[in-house]
Amino acid sequence: MDGETAELKQTVEMWEVAELQSEEPEGSAPQLPAQAASAPGAQPGSPVPEGGFGWLVVFASTWCNGSIFGIQNSFGILYVMFLKELEALNEPSIQFKTAWVGAVSMGMIFFCSPVVSIFTDWFGCRKTAMGGAVTAFIGLLSSSFTKSLELRYFTYGILFGCGSSFAFQPSLVILGHYFRSRLGLANGVMTAGSSLFSVTMPFLLKTIGETLGLAHTLQILSVLMFIQIFLSLTYKPLLSLPSGGERNKPDKTEEPKCLQRFKKHLNLRVFRKVTYRVWAFGVATAVLGYFVPYVHLVNFVKHEFQETKRTWILLVCIGASSGIGRLMFGKIGDCIPGPKKIFLQVASFWILGIMSMMIPLCKVFEHVLIVCIFLGFCDGCFITIMAPIAFELVGPQDASQAIGFLLGLMAIPMTAGPPIAGILFDYLGNYRMAFYLAGLPPIIGGSVLFFIPLIHNRIRQRQEKEEPGTDRMLLASENVFNGDMLPGNSNAEVSV
Repeated sequence: MDGETAELKQTVEMWEVAELQSEEPEGSAPQLPAQAASAPGAQPGSPVPEGGFGWLVVFASTWCNGSIFGIQNSFGILYVMFLKELEALNEPSIQFKTAWVGAVSMGMIFFCSPVVSIFTDWFGCRKTAMGGAVTAFIGLLSSSFTKSLELRYFTYGILFGCGSSFAFQPSLVILGHYFRSRLGLANGVMTAGSSLFSVTMPFLLKTIGETLGLAHTLQILSVLMFIQIFLSLTYKPLLSLPSGGERNKPDKTEEPKCLQRFKKHLNLRVFRKVTYRVWAFGVATAVLGYFVPYVHLVNFVKHEFQETKRTWILLVCIGASSGIGRLMFGKIGDCIPGPKKIFLQVASFWILGIMSMMIPLCKVFEHVLIVCIFLGFCDGCFITIMAPIAFELVGPQDASQAIGFLLGLMAIPMTAGPPIAGILFDYLGNYRMAFYLAGLPPIIGGSVLFFIPLIHNRIRQRQEKEEPGTDRMLLASENVFNGDMLPGNSNAEVSV
């Protein structure tokens, strides 16, 4: 699965400002309209930049997204290189053990998501992103100096995975500091740019791997994260202060506000909504087979068709069609009212499950390419429509927590899928059963999601009977406005 799923958190975080404003005690200074400088450190009073230095921030965010998920989504090529390096061991379960390296790395990105949100709010985007980039760099570099599979679980799986999560999410939040009316454009530029990494990375890894070997390949990849350490310096938050500079004055309410914020990010009130519980269960079920093609498809083609020269094209097709799918289904989703948007997600899961089951039925390499195109479209649809669904089910103020918990729930099944497929190959000698079974969870999860709009309408009708003319299920997002305290902005980072 394209780890850019967390892109949706960028939009969600912007709505949290309304809740921050509601926490201000009576009699406190009123919030001013959001204002920021056109460059880091400038004085309040100027409008949001909507460009200028902000485009350098967009470039840094693009580099972060592209390098991290270009590597993650191209793990199928690294997986074959890992297997080749370990083939002398002749272990019967080597496919299963090796698959855990990439699966743990991708799973940690989602597993750490709720924690990263808290770190971003407490320590700011720049410190959180730099710490994550340093950790990811150390993880990749140290992976090149060992051939121990167990040690790579820690260096590549945990260090690179956790570091990627901490570097990635702030790169999305920071865009909201430099763009408001042009935020969609900035996000579109970032998404399109990062998609280029996903398209070119498989070819790059294939070329470097065959020429220099696995160790040097990992060292070159670590350079991408080393560059990101310095690019993270551009994540300077912008903040407009209330009149009188009250935020600079230490007061006795500072500690309770911190505790409030901690409680806000850990509260479980989203689980009180039955539609969210069903959604979370359905998505977590579906992703059990989601990441399997990214890990095993390259090795499947090599095993079934003895094809080794063009395998990188498979991952290029998935990345390119996923980028197109995000643009296309984002526009389609805007035309579908209310929670009926979830039917797009249902269709994407069903088609993805069917395509996974069709992989073993492909007789030539070109048939696999067609399947990969459909897999990419489904991936793009699933990612794009997730944030709008969260807003519809829990409202804007709870949407950030809803997505954070959902990503955390996705971590375990997404991590378990590829190793299960690997152990099936070890015992059966082929990938047929692995891909057949990988197609079942998306179909089952999609079928669960199918009932959410029906449940939603029933709850809405019952609420309207209790209090006619109101809809307490959905919050009126059009009445919520952005304030000046943006997410990912710690007081320690603000120059005033």
